[in-house]
Amino acid sequence: MSEFVELVDRYVRLRLEEFIAPVVWREGGNLFETLVAVVLSQNTSDKNAFKAFQNLKKRLGSITPESLRGISLGELEELIKPAGMYRQRARYLKALADAFITLEITPEKLVKMGADAARKLLMGLPGVGRKTADVVLVNLGLPAFPVDTHITRIAKRWGVGSRYEDISRWFMEQLQKERYLEFHLKLIQFGRDICKARKPRCEECPIGERCPSFKGRG
Repeated sequence: MSEFVELVDRYVRLRLEEFIAPVVWREGGNLFETLVAVVLSQNTSDKNAFKAFQNLKKRLGSITPESLRGISLGELEELIKPAGMYRQRARYLKALADAFITLEITPEKLVKMGADAARKLLMGLPGVGRKTADVVLVNLGLPAFPVDTHITRIAKRWGVGSRYEDISRWFMEQLQKERYLEFHLKLIQFGRDICKARKPRCEECPIGERCPSFKGRG
């Protein structure tokens, strides 16, 4: 199965601009701003998350714990409506702002802690699960491989496994640390474009008949 990684890696031309977390981080976003972007992208498309995020940026300028605490819950809900589940997300974001200030969370602090301890800290925050924490960590350059629904589906079809931890570990073993973020994004893009949930485009897949879940014509 390691050859599957190489084939997908060569096949996919990454469209980085479609992914909100690395775009925000690379464009100079602060850690809190990046986490807000990830929370907005949970269970929705990055396109919707971008709309909600831009609404916040226009209103607040720099999205910081302090600036987010300065607007009412109702206004926050209206701003992030494009992402969906806006009432729940707004409460999470307000609680995250409080936690960031109380715990004095910074990129330097997380990097110094190391991936395992930093993940534990992040997962203790409101609305932050394993995938969200790993997205933040991998964008910081820490060893983590986030697993979303696309990657889970691909891993199952390849026979890698079905548990988050097993899938994440397997891909980390196949790649060099500095490739984790790039291939994580490539794999999601591959899942969106080729290895779809319904009607996977197996005839266009670079893996083809070598895949255990290959579906040929007729």
